[in-house]
Amino acid sequence: MTETAQTPGKAPPKIPSRIQQRNRSRILDAALEVFSRHGYRGATLDQIASEAGLSKPNILYYFGGKEDIHVTLLSRLMETWLDPLKDMNPNGDPITELLGYVNRKLDMALELPRESRLFANEILQGAPRMGPHLIADLKPLFDARTDVIARWMEQGRIAKSDPAHLIFAIWATTQHYADFAAQTEVLLPDQSRREGGAHDFLSQLFSKLLTP
Repeated sequence: MTETAQTPGKAPPKIPSRIQQRNRSRILDAALEVFSRHGYRGATLDQIASEAGLSKPNILYYFGGKEDIHVTLLSRLMETWLDPLKDMNPNGDPITELLGYVNRKLDMALELPRESRLFANEILQGAPRMGPHLIADLKPLFDARTDVIARWMEQGRIAKSDPAHLIFAIWATTQHYADFAAQTEVLLPDQSRREGGAHDFLSQLFSKLLTP
């Protein structure tokens, strides 16, 4: 019978209890609300504690401080944010794949507006905490997908344009519905018209742009 080797003097990592997992999730959800509303500089641990319904010392039991919480949220968000771009199939039909990307990005903006504003606030501040992720994770994926789009254009399967700026345009038009939600909700108070209209309009817009 063999025994699993362990580093002498080093205890195995403890598995968080259900209460600890619940409190940690509660803190992160509260912090997401506070950061998306006030930005990193305007947010405080007291605000996060109040939003979470926990004491400030309780917050600091789970996290090292405001920056630790913010970095944790950004790290989790980056994985979610990259998924639609990863899902673009280089071997699929170009227009179908790109319109699918537009619709997935719009769905994320409508369903995860706080996450979108968290990301936007970080970028507006110069990405002080997210910079390494942009370089290590986003840049290689972005380059790979612009290469795919450029190849589709060279093959005549979609209209020629600048692939990088095409992706920027998709980001700008879809994330508008999260980052400027306070404005769009006033101008178009009918939710079904706002959200359904956004899908229809952007699909039509990019379909015309992409069709050779």
